[in-house]
Amino acid sequence: MLRESKFKVQSLAVFLAALSLFGFRPQKISPQLQEKIDNAVETTFEVEEFTLERLALDVTLNEKTQVELGGENLFNIVKEGKSLGYLYLGEAPSMKKVFDYVVLFNPDMSIKKSKILIYREDYGRQVGSQRWLKQFIGKKSGESLAYGEDIDAISGATISAKSMTLAVSNVLLSMKVLQEHNFFE
Repeated sequence: MLRESKFKVQSLAVFLAALSLFGFRPQKISPQLQEKIDNAVETTFEVEEFTLERLALDVTLNEKTQVELGGENLFNIVKEGKSLGYLYLGEAPSMKKVFDYVVLFNPDMSIKKSKILIYREDYGRQVGSQRWLKQFIGKKSGESLAYGEDIDAISGATISAKSMTLAVSNVLLSMKVLQEHNFFE
């Protein structure tokens, strides 16, 4: 009986170790998504060569933010040793699936551009139009955005547009938390 109990404890320890090694690993960015990210940076910052340096947050600071910043989603955009700005990569829900988006920041943490990278629904694609997305340009960290008030409603993509507005608002609030903790210095 003692031997069986010891075996269960050892099995549990091995399982927990494996889970910690493999289960909580940050999601890797797919090649298709990476290509779209690179293109967004190149066209927005008008550069051909740059490096994306992943910015890692400690757990305590990450818990204070409205969005998850502990994985492969917050980057410093660097060219020749100089920071051009920052990039946040996120997912937001649409009607039945999720879409990938990026928010590109100037060094002062105002939005330079937002873009839907991969949209997986047949309906609601209007949310990806630059005409609608340009409303986010210039918004600053700490701003809270409301769909239909600060950001115009969009017909035919209500769920995705509300979702994108909330997502960007949460990113802006999270960036403010990072600024208040001198994360970018």
